[in-house]
Amino acid sequence: MKRGSASLLPLLLVSGCLVGPDYERAPPASPVAPAYKEAELPTGAASVFRPAQPADGADRGQWWRIYGDPTLDSLAAQIDVSNQNLKIFEANYRRARAIIRQDQSALYPSISGTGSAQQTGTGGLRGTTAAGGTSTVTRYDSTIGQYSTGFTLNWELDLWGTLRRQVESDSASAQASDAELANARLSAQTDLVTNYASLRISDDRKRLYEATVAAYQRSMQIAQNQVDAGIVSRVDLVQAQTQYEQTRAQLVNEGINRALLEHAIALLVGKAPSEVSIEPAPTRLTIPTVDSGVPSTLLERRPDIASAERQMAAANAQIGVARGAFYPQISLGATIGFLSGGLGSLLQLGTAAWSVGPQIAGTLVDGGGIAAQVQGARASYDATVATYRQTVLTAFQQVEDALAQQRILVAQERVQRAAVAAAREAERLSLNQYRVGTVPYTTVVQTQASALAAEQSLLTIRLNRLIASANLVKALGGGWRQEDLPPPVPIGGLKQANPSPPAFPPPSTQNVSTPRQ
Repeated sequence: MKRGSASLLPLLLVSGCLVGPDYERAPPASPVAPAYKEAELPTGAASVFRPAQPADGADRGQWWRIYGDPTLDSLAAQIDVSNQNLKIFEANYRRARAIIRQDQSALYPSISGTGSAQQTGTGGLRGTTAAGGTSTVTRYDSTIGQYSTGFTLNWELDLWGTLRRQVESDSASAQASDAELANARLSAQTDLVTNYASLRISDDRKRLYEATVAAYQRSMQIAQNQVDAGIVSRVDLVQAQTQYEQTRAQLVNEGINRALLEHAIALLVGKAPSEVSIEPAPTRLTIPTVDSGVPSTLLERRPDIASAERQMAAANAQIGVARGAFYPQISLGATIGFLSGGLGSLLQLGTAAWSVGPQIAGTLVDGGGIAAQVQGARASYDATVATYRQTVLTAFQQVEDALAQQRILVAQERVQRAAVAAAREAERLSLNQYRVGTVPYTTVVQTQASALAAEQSLLTIRLNRLIASANLVKALGGGWRQEDLPPPVPIGGLKQANPSPPAFPPPSTQNVSTPRQ
C-alpha cells in the first residue's frame, strides 16, 4: 500500500486538466455600427444642434458637475456615503468575495485535531477482623486515567478541475456583483439629477404662477373698474375671478409637487425627509449636450453590460462543475492518534496508531441525473448569452432614444420660446383692447390662458432636456469603465482562460472549447 501510494502521488500532482469548456469571448454576431443614427445632424440643423463644451472636459467620475450647480454637487457626494440601496449591493459584493475564499480553501489540505481525557474508577467498603475479635471497616478506591489525542489530514485532489471551475465561476460572479454595485450607483446618481432638476423647475413654475396670479389680480381690478363704470356686466368680473382662483389653486398644488420631490431626494442621500431642506432658488442648471462617442465604447462603459457578460462567464464555468460529477473524486487521507494512561507518555511513539492512503469515490449508475445537470448548466449558459445580447441591444436603444431627445428638444425649445413671445404679445394687446372696449373679456381670458400654457410648456421642455441629458449619461455608462472591475481571482496557479480584453463584444451562442490544460 505504501509503494502504491508513493507511486500515485507524483501522477496526482502533475495532473491538472479541467473539465468543461474554457470561456472565451467570441466575435460579435453582427458588426457594430460606426456611429449612432440619432447623433447625425439633420440637414440645416447646424445652428440648432452642436456638441456643447461643458461635458467634454468634465470629470466623468463626477459627471453631475456638467450641470454647474453646487447644491447638486453636495447632494451627489452623499450618495456613496448614505444611500442604503448601495450598501445592499456593497454587502452582496463582499459576500461574493467571501464565497471565493471559501471555495479556494477546498483546494488545500485540511487538518483537524481531537483530544480527550477520561478518569474512570471503582470504590467500596471492605471489612476486616483483627486478632482478638476486633472488626474494622475501610474504604478503598481505584482510578484509571486515559488520555488520547489525534490529527486527521484530508486533501481532495482536484484532478478534473471541478473545484477550480467553481472558483472561476465565483470569481466571475464577484465581478458581476461589483458591476451591479456600479450600476446601482449610476442609477441613484441619475435619479438624484432627475429629481433635483424637477425640483428646480418646480421652483420656476411656482414663480411663474405667482407672477401670473399677480397679473390676473390686476386684470380682475380692470374688470372691476369696467363694471363700476357700467361699461360691462358682472360676467366679466366673475370670469376674471374664476381665472384668478384657478391659478392660485395651481400655485398651491405646486407646493405639493415640490415637497414630494424634496422627500425623494432625501431618500436618495440616505436621510429622513425631515433632515433635508432645499431652499427655493432659480434654476442654475446648465443644460449640456453630451457627446456620445462611438457605439463600440458603449460595451466598455456600461456596468450592466459588464455584469451580464461576467454572469455569462460564471455560467460557462458551471458547465465544467457539472461535468466534474462524471469523474471519481480522489482524496488523500492520513490519521495519527495517541492513547496513554498518563499525560507524560501521551505523545510517545509507543502510544501511536496511524494510517495513510488514498480514497476514491464515484457514481456508477444514477439514471441520467448527472447528464441532466450538465444539460441544465448548458441551458443556464444559453440563457445568460441571450440576457447579455438583450442587455446590449437595450443599451443601444437607450442611447439612441436619449440622443434623439437631446437633439430634437433643442429645436423644440427654440420654437416654444417663439410661441411664448407671441402669446405674451397677444395677451398684452387683448388687455389693451379690452380697456377701450373693442374686445370682450373672453378674448382676454383666452389669451392669458394661452400665455400661461405656453410658459408651462417651455418649462416642461427645459425639464425634459435636463432629464434627457442625465439619461444619456446613464445610457453611456456615466464615469464607469470596464477597467474599474476587480481582476479575476487566481485559482491556485491555473492560467486564466479568460483574460479581460478591452471590450465586451456579443458572444457566440456556441461554447468555445480549447485543449484542456
